[in-house]
Amino acid sequence: MTIIPYLQAALMGVIEALTEFLPVSSTGHLILTQHLIGFEGPPGHVFEIAIQLGAVLAVVVLYFQRLFGVVRGLNTDPSARHFLYVSLIAFFPAIIAGALFHTAIKELLFNPVTVCVALVVGGVAILAIEKKRPLAHVHDIETMPFKTALLIGLAQCLALIPGVSRSGATIMGGLLVGVDRKCATEFSFFQAVPLIAAATVYDLWSNRDAITPEGMGLISVGFITSFIGAMIMIKWMLSYVTRKGFGVFAWYRIVVGTLGLIILLVIPVL
Repeated sequence: MTIIPYLQAALMGVIEALTEFLPVSSTGHLILTQHLIGFEGPPGHVFEIAIQLGAVLAVVVLYFQRLFGVVRGLNTDPSARHFLYVSLIAFFPAIIAGALFHTAIKELLFNPVTVCVALVVGGVAILAIEKKRPLAHVHDIETMPFKTALLIGLAQCLALIPGVSRSGATIMGGLLVGVDRKCATEFSFFQAVPLIAAATVYDLWSNRDAITPEGMGLISVGFITSFIGAMIMIKWMLSYVTRKGFGVFAWYRIVVGTLGLIILLVIPVL
């Protein structure tokens, strides 16, 4: 194997880091990038899922004190237990939907055209939600109502469609049910940890016989670049969206999705 696939894997890791926690769909960007550069990773989309774990590890490192405080306080601190309960309530709808539809979605929807359509539709939805969202009344996870967590979890199920964006579905779902931008964004960070960890373990195990040493090398390169990039990206994003909102990402989605559809559907016909 030449060095080119490893450079492509590193690029994929950077793309993952830049997009995982933005409402622009990291999976969609990985599919489009893979299509454009001709990258061939391990089978079963296991590469794309595994490098997402690198970005999630950055959340664990950056929020280690808070997460450790929750674990340490489960027996004595009601707010720590509430943090755990709402996190689990929001987590289970997506994990159940993923278990039921994971294979079918990968076979039917993991293609560039689906991604581009979802990018455009999601961008329009973000603009509408930012304009019409209700007044925020939930400002921290430790006091988030259980019903609010469940509704966010149901919204998160939409992220099974490539191009929708897991963080986008979670954050926009939060805004729709009265969660403020900072709290919704942080909740999205924390939701990524169990969801992507579970998906990575499932995909690695399902494709264990087909992953070669070269494939593991590509995964390792993508994982490392994703982790380093996400460490930088998370801090910037939280500061930006708290002050500016998500409108710029909505327009970005619309532009990228539209250009993608032109490249995929219009230009080949001309």
